[in-house]
Amino acid sequence: MSKKPLEGVKVVELATFIAAATTGRFFADLGADVIKIESPKGDPLRYTAPTEGRPADKWSLFHENTTWELENGNKRNLSINMKDPAGKEAFFKLLEGADILITNWRVQALERAGLDYETLKTRFPKLVYGIITGYGEYGPDKDLPGFDFTSFFARGGYLETLRQKGTVPYNMGPGLGDHNVGMNLAAGILAALYHASKTGEGEKVQTSLFETAVHNMGMMIQAAQYTDVGVKYPINIREATNPLNAAWETKEGRFIQTCMPDYNVYYNRLMKAIGREDLIDDERYYPVANLHKNNLGTEIYDIVYDAFKTKTVDEWRPLITEVDIAFSLAQNWEEILVDEQAWANDCFYKMTYDNGAERTLVRLPVKFREMGVPEYNRGPQIGEQSVDIMKELGYTEDQIKEFLNNGTIYVGDQ
Repeated sequence: MSKKPLEGVKVVELATFIAAATTGRFFADLGADVIKIESPKGDPLRYTAPTEGRPADKWSLFHENTTWELENGNKRNLSINMKDPAGKEAFFKLLEGADILITNWRVQALERAGLDYETLKTRFPKLVYGIITGYGEYGPDKDLPGFDFTSFFARGGYLETLRQKGTVPYNMGPGLGDHNVGMNLAAGILAALYHASKTGEGEKVQTSLFETAVHNMGMMIQAAQYTDVGVKYPINIREATNPLNAAWETKEGRFIQTCMPDYNVYYNRLMKAIGREDLIDDERYYPVANLHKNNLGTEIYDIVYDAFKTKTVDEWRPLITEVDIAFSLAQNWEEILVDEQAWANDCFYKMTYDNGAERTLVRLPVKFREMGVPEYNRGPQIGEQSVDIMKELGYTEDQIKEFLNNGTIYVGDQ
């Protein structure tokens, strides 16, 4: 394996939950020494098992925590009391040798602790400072708490526009928005790190769950300015401007999603696939200008929907593939775990825990040809490397023992 691209880079992660941890995990996979700062009670992410449908016993919380591995694999851990002056000074010693600081603390908490960018940049001018917030650093809601369920999915337009009209918003899965914004922050930090390597000047890199959602929804947000064109969301999919971009129910009650962004290109192909050659080039439905002029979008939708209900998923696969239309079965999580395409592209890793359990863990989605597939080390326990890291900072055995006795640093779980 060739040298990892971020070997020699030191990252301090002062963060909880998922978004900022995603950034740190990406850097750790690339060879950076990522030191996660954690309180003795532990990151709240250690205790989210009931929400996700995982075991909530103590062994699972601390020793077989698949969520913890996903966000914190390949990192080291320093559990330190930041309210203790000695602990705060040790943290500053850590920053002296760091290239990057990642945080998702709320701005007012960072300011109270003297850990905001403006304060730190005078002492650490080369430091790249990356921060994730819920709603951005400015505006009336800058100090509100934010999770992806609220700042990303709700405020960012997903729940109101992507639901079927007349129904409640769809169910969300934890971490979707967080992973998205975490990788955005990684991209910005890497640009700033490159700049710092050339100039010796640090930088502050900021993004938020809300801003990321706005960017993701950019095409439709911009199009919403044309109020006299198209259908206002939320919609019934039958009434969509392009009725061919829909999910179709099959004979056994599963759904196949198709994507045909240019109606005129794909209409005849689809009619062939569903066995309705009699509708090929039918001027009532084709081209799309005729479809809209005749107001027959719902009619063609119903024709296709009824056709799909006559065959199973396995029967439809070769028929749709033959006409080169993009499609996919709407898979559940259990099916994804055994998806051959995912395994062929190293989406997963098999980890065997100390209790003998073998679990499938998800890798990050960015791959490097020369570096090869990153090793996958479990996420650290609370303060697992506290003693080693304090030694690296120059503290003596006696000082470290005193810090442990005083609760300045911590090793173990509670």
